[in-house]
Amino acid sequence: MIVTLDGRSLGVDDLVAVAREGASVEIDAGAVERMRRSRQVLEAAVARGEPIYGATTAVGALKRVSVDPAAVAGFNRGMLLNCLVGQGPAVGEDVVRATLLRLANGFAGGTTGVRPELAELVVAALNEGWPLEMRLRGSVGQADLAPLAELAVGLLDRGGFELEAGEGLALIDNSSFSTALAGLALADALQLAAWLETAAALDMEGFRANPALLHPVLRERSYAGLQATAERLRLLLSGSALHEPGTPRNLQDPLTYRNIPQLHGALRDALAFAGGQLAIELNAADSNPLVDVDESRVVSVACFEILPLAAALDFVRIALAPVLTSANERSMKLLHAGFSGLPAGLAAEPESGDDGYTEFGVAGQALAAEARLLAAPVSYEMASSSQAEGIEDRMTMAPLAARRLAEMLDLGRALAAVELVVASRAIDLGPQRALGAGTQALYRFVRAHIPTTGRGEAVPADLAPLAEALRTSASSVATAPQSEQPATTSPMQHAPKER
Repeated sequence: MIVTLDGRSLGVDDLVAVAREGASVEIDAGAVERMRRSRQVLEAAVARGEPIYGATTAVGALKRVSVDPAAVAGFNRGMLLNCLVGQGPAVGEDVVRATLLRLANGFAGGTTGVRPELAELVVAALNEGWPLEMRLRGSVGQADLAPLAELAVGLLDRGGFELEAGEGLALIDNSSFSTALAGLALADALQLAAWLETAAALDMEGFRANPALLHPVLRERSYAGLQATAERLRLLLSGSALHEPGTPRNLQDPLTYRNIPQLHGALRDALAFAGGQLAIELNAADSNPLVDVDESRVVSVACFEILPLAAALDFVRIALAPVLTSANERSMKLLHAGFSGLPAGLAAEPESGDDGYTEFGVAGQALAAEARLLAAPVSYEMASSSQAEGIEDRMTMAPLAARRLAEMLDLGRALAAVELVVASRAIDLGPQRALGAGTQALYRFVRAHIPTTGRGEAVPADLAPLAEALRTSASSVATAPQSEQPATTSPMQHAPKER
């Protein structure tokens, strides 16, 4: 696969393909021509002696200082070195590659005034797999100066490339790092959201929930996410005995069951909104200054202001939190005999004092509580107005917004693994009956990673293989058409241990 950069059509699928699948990159010929014209405008302005931020002047509070044309190379190098203030661990290779891709696409847009050769250097780093590094912390989301400076120094040293006027600032005065983190986190969030829907359907099977919660009367509440979630759950539960009279145990189930379409639909809507913001940001001019070729001008702007995406990331985490806490609560209900109608703790021999899977409730509570705490918005944070003599008095904390989403997703996968194991255990202990086409496939998926436990056996000690499978596998495993009729589950106490 080859991803062609034109500054206008980069998508999140392209970002993932390059960052994680090693797809190659090339620059569109039209983009090369735009960069050449843009560079000509900037060079002409420099030749006229116009004040151009970061090209003929210094930066930040020193913008009043002129840069000697003979000292441009040294100025660029010094500016990059002075921004090497990143902290914390190095980011993963996928984040480095995603950042390089967004940076090259920004150059391809033809608004930064860099030479095409600089964009080609970035593409070479991608295609040749240069080992570049960035620290995780140090950007406040008003241009990712610290991580991009580290990336730029490594890029230039490896490529033996000397920068010209304005190119040093163009490398760092943008939001490529924030956008890369956001793009990868949102791609992962879409995948986990799909898995969480399938897990909710398996909860319904284990709880013998009333499928009336999916009745077509939901059309009267026309949220797109709600409608899509309800339709997917109907598909997952197609053929389930839940639809047969006498199978559901309650007229109305607890809200965390009854509200599944509404909760997961809200997350879908939040992700759709964030995806739209990301689609814009992946191809938007995100630097300062910008070249207007039509007017032959170099204009100081604040296009590195990334609040639209940072706020959308906050929105996603806020919508994800109740989905995760409700998933945990459904598991707790399955572990509680008074709610589930099953042995307390889903124990195989409750009369012996065996508490079964009870402690998975504690693990789920810990995961859900930590995930919920990561949902607090960060995009309204304010920097001290003393930075750079009060000039740099704004921040979005976009990298933190994306990092917290990624951390929340990691906790969410672990929580979903607990949820799936508990729901599968409830199915084992419940009466023999047919599962839905999708939920049967999901049950088998769970059991392929976490075998059931029989009488006298300890609970599964490690759910990490299942959590990892949720990270690496598409959730279509639970909606794929089955070649046979939905299988009928057997009560666990009558089944041999699976291996």
